Amino acid sequence: MYIAEILNFNVTNAVWPWLFPSTYLIHITEEYWGGEGFSAHIAKTRGVEFTTPRFLFMTGLGWLLMVAGIVLAWRLNFPQLLLVILGAVVFANGLSHTVSGVLTARYNPGLLTGILIWVPLGAVTLAQLKGRMSGGRYLTGLAVGIGIQVVVSLLSSSGSRSKLNPKP
Repeated sequence: MYIAEILNFNVTNAVWPWLFPSTYLIHITEEYWGGEGFSAHIAKTRGVEFTTPRFLFMTGLGWLLMVAGIVLAWRLNFPQLLLVILGAVVFANGLSHTVSGVLTARYNPGLLTGILIWVPLGAVTLAQLKGRMSGGRYLTGLAVGIGIQVVVSLLSSSGSRSKLNPKP
């Protein structure tokens, strides 16, 4: 039995997709103000200078792309595929915050929303859509979503090396 059968609702309704940009704003807020803030955290832990303006630009762009994707998915009739992509992105992001927190035994900006909001949102979305679309399409959505998360992680780690904490 799948979680989707237990929960018995349809994530492809008109409201569910908007949970992603809404919760993204909450997640960005925690990353910006949580603990020392993401920019200071990544400088301290990885020696990467990721400026606050760059953080705000990239997260703002991510939010706009998410909203545009939802609108296009409904207009061009691929909402399930987009939901798998978004589900994979938020699940992978929440998991990365969780793993980082466990491995370091420390809080990292985004950890709480990652664990409490994004892991469940991603898991429920992915569980709901498993078996409701072709396997190839589902796996494509998973691959694209995970790929997006990898690119975002690489971009956030690609700032210049801090002179205060030059880690390789």
